[in-house]
Amino acid sequence: MELIASLVAGFAAAGVVLVVNIMTGNRLPKWVMPVAAGVTMIGFAIWSEYSWAARTKAGLPEGVEVIDTVEVSRIWKPWTYIVPQTTRLMAADVAGIRENEAVQGARLVDLYLFERWQAPGKVMQLVNCDDPARALVTDAVLADPEEAANWLPVTREDPIYGAVCTD
Repeated sequence: MELIASLVAGFAAAGVVLVVNIMTGNRLPKWVMPVAAGVTMIGFAIWSEYSWAARTKAGLPEGVEVIDTVEVSRIWKPWTYIVPQTTRLMAADVAGIRENEAVQGARLVDLYLFERWQAPGKVMQLVNCDDPARALVTDAVLADPEEAANWLPVTREDPIYGAVCTD
């Protein structure tokens, strides 16, 4: 859809230049129309890349909050060295956090993973708020978290811990 939108923006820019050229009695150089179309398409592509994160955040349902982002700079996009581009988001369903009685201080949370040009992913995490750690939830972990969970230590500054364990 973005390719089609970019092409439409290019045609619109070319149309504006055509109208201006007609109004000025065909005084504009012939190169102005393709340059205006090209610059508009490149500008639209850059806007689309940079606004992706904000548009994704705006589309999240109530109770789902972005807890972490990844910004990158790419050599083929030199402007990203000035303003890095957000390419990944991690959001937590903070409204749907559930207590897990099997492990004292543990909470279940759904995490949503968004990456530019990729399908969104969803993973469930078990977060121990008393002894900062997290574990990926599987059926075995849900059945017996004490034995089956592969606990990974986290710090209290970790975005997952902060979203799940701060009241």
